[in-house]
Parts: sequence; C-alpha cells; structure tokens
Amino acid sequence: MLSLGIVGLPNVGKSSLFNALTAAKAEAANYPFCTIDPNVGVVTVPDKRLDALAVVVKPERTVPAAVQFVDIAGLVKGASKGEGRGNAFLSNIRETDAIVHVVRCFDDPDVIHVDGSVNPARDRETIEFELALADLTVVEKRLDKAKRAAKTGDKAAATEAAALEKAHAPLSEGRALWHVTLTPEERALMQPLQLLTLKPILYAANVTDAELTGQEGPHVTALRAAIAADHEPAEVVTFSAKIESELAELPPEDRAEFLSSLGLESAGLDRLIQAGFHLLGLHTYFTAGEKEVRAWTLHQGDTAPKAAGVIHSDFERGFIRAETVGYDDFIAMGGWKGAKEKGAVRAEGKEYVVKDGDVLLFRFNV
Repeated sequence: MLSLGIVGLPNVGKSSLFNALTAAKAEAANYPFCTIDPNVGVVTVPDKRLDALAVVVKPERTVPAAVQFVDIAGLVKGASKGEGRGNAFLSNIRETDAIVHVVRCFDDPDVIHVDGSVNPARDRETIEFELALADLTVVEKRLDKAKRAAKTGDKAAATEAAALEKAHAPLSEGRALWHVTLTPEERALMQPLQLLTLKPILYAANVTDAELTGQEGPHVTALRAAIAADHEPAEVVTFSAKIESELAELPPEDRAEFLSSLGLESAGLDRLIQAGFHLLGLHTYFTAGEKEVRAWTLHQGDTAPKAAGVIHSDFERGFIRAETVGYDDFIAMGGWKGAKEKGAVRAEGKEYVVKDGDVLLFRFNV
C-alpha cells in the first residue's frame, strides 16, 4: 500500500485536506497545533477500470487499491529542536513512501498564518530546514557508529561513513538532501535510515476555488519558481481544502455533478494520488475471479514474480507462471472464458514485466 506523510506549517490546510481525503474527522480549527497526535487514514484509489471489470466478472466483492495518509502536527521554526511539538511526530512519517508538503497559496485575513503573511517560498524553506535538521540528528548518530567501526578495519563501515559524511555537510547547514547529488550506492547505504529529505516529495498547493478553474495565482507561481530554482524533481498539485471538504460531505453519486458544476474534471484526491503514483513510478494490475476483483499496486518495471509477491510472499517464492491478458482485451472479450477462446491469454514466465492494466492469474507451487 502506498503511504504518504503529510507535512506543513500550522493552518495551511493539512488537517482539512486529511479530513476530506479520509473522512477521519481529525479536529480542524483556526489555530496552530490543533493536530497534536498523528492521524492515519486509508483511502481507496479511484479507478474506472475496476468497475468495468466487476461488470464483466460479477464477483462477490470488488477491492480497489488503497493509499495510506499520515498527518502529523504542524511544524514551525525550531521543530527539529522540539518547538511547537512538531519534532515528536516526525518519526511517524519516516516509514512513509513519500512526503506531501501542503503549502498555503491563498490570502484570507480571517485565517491566521503562523508567520504573519502568506509566502510559499519562505514556508517551503522553513519546512525543509526543519526536516533537514531532523535528518541531521539521525545521520550524526549513525555516522559516529560507522566511524568507530571503520577504525577497527571494517571496510563496509568505512564506505558507509564516507557516504554519511557527504550527507552530513549539507544537512548541518539545514539543506535538504533533495538538492544533493548522491550515487545509487550512497542512497542504498542510507536507505535503512529512512531519511525524510531523501523521500520523494509532492507539493500540495492549497488555493482558492477560483484558481482551480482559472488562471494560476501568484502564490503558486512563486512556489513553482522556488522549486525550479533549486532544480528539485518535485510535482505541484493544486487543490482547494474548502472544495474537498464539501465533496466529502456529499454521497459518491453526487460528487461528479458537483465537480462539473465548478468546471472541474477531478477531485483534489484523484490528482494527488495520480501524482503520487507518477512520482514513485507505480502502476496497477488486476486479479479477476468470481469471489473477488481486485486492484494491486506495483512499481513500473516489476516482473511477474514481484507482482505475485504483492499478493503473498508464497506466490512469489513458488511462482510458476502468470496467465495474462490486457485490460482492453479482457473487457472486449467478456472475461477469462472469451479471452481464452480467442487466444488472447498468454502464459508469461519469470522475466515478464507486468504492464499497467494487466489482468493476471498466478500459478504457483509451495
């Protein structure tokens, strides 16, 4: 399951976004530090293909893919040193796959800004500085241990220490590792540390309703410019916490009409999840049987055994083959029976790279 950690300053729309996405109803109010415990919510991934498969197969149940969102207390300057209670919750997002940084990009005198004014570029720097210092603490602890081991002649420890030294320099200046060129080997050595500023990052720009359908406002433009200036490989998704909150109150069958009335093609949730999938190089395959039609998430480039392992490690360990048919063929030919009769079902082995939309049936032996 894809897991996204939500960070940002207080009062930027983090909890409102979280509530709207998960219907978890975390308290949201117009004052800092409202969220003082990490909130975890799971939302399903909208995919029209899953509904179409269910129409063909008529299973007992349909199970969409899911995304986990982890929302922590708003961070402020000094959070890495315990200010604002933010640092106490950073550990809750170390295990997430990526970070969603919610940035306020709207003006409203009735909504307090913790720093007194709306400035997305400054706010971005504040959060990155605190995340970098939080990573610094982790790196220093590990670096000290690696150096001691290296003195005994441990070559692996010496290699690790060199990589950690490279990370330590920018972190000690409050610079996130997103802006540092690291080799794949160096990244692999630091992967167990689950450093926050090595995780892919996605910016969620909270804008006014009008900006979603009209011209991009100056605050979003400033945010994009700041990201581009740092050559940071990050995506920006605009959303309106207000609209998402209103959507969450509607029954599912009324949401499309509501979005259409606003001139919107999709909800912020959909765009956020799609951006997260793109950022992490993920896509979807399906299993389709009488008991269950289900969507599964895997990395682009993964082979059939890896896909089988997403379901259960036994499937990967005892993998024999994957009976495979493309989504379009499966729908057009009326399911497994029609696809087999027309020769559209292929037997794929261990080297097969699963494609987005593949419908798979695994054969294995354990």
